[in-house]
Amino acid sequence: MVNYVVILVCRISPSLRLKNWLLSRLGVTVGDGVAWGLESTPDVFWPELITVEDHAIIGYDATLLCHEFLQDEYRTGEVVVGERAMIGAGAIVLPGVEIGAGAQVAANSLVAADVPPETTVAGVPAEPLGADDETTEEA
Repeated sequence: MVNYVVILVCRISPSLRLKNWLLSRLGVTVGDGVAWGLESTPDVFWPELITVEDHAIIGYDATLLCHEFLQDEYRTGEVVVGERAMIGAGAIVLPGVEIGAGAQVAANSLVAADVPPETTVAGVPAEPLGADDETTEEA
């Protein structure tokens, strides 16, 4: 219950300093200059499995999950957001996923697999965007 109340306060607080301090007290590893958007939600049950490295950005209403209930099992896994990585608004990161340094996750994406450094992913499930995707959009 304490985790829920602290995370609820963090979701609505505009103060990044307060959010980072409170989340670190719950066990989240929070680097320098981390920015949490309003309504962003770290895992309530296993916050200690989350690492957000220096200058990463977690967008508005993004969710970092470290647990999932399945029909026949309950699974947990660490979530790591690398240095200067960005997670877009409304994105969901599933347990066991690592977002590499400098990677970007598009808004409303579902990240079910690791994202390599300096890669942009989008979609449900999130997949890397390549040079062909960008030229197709311009045509």
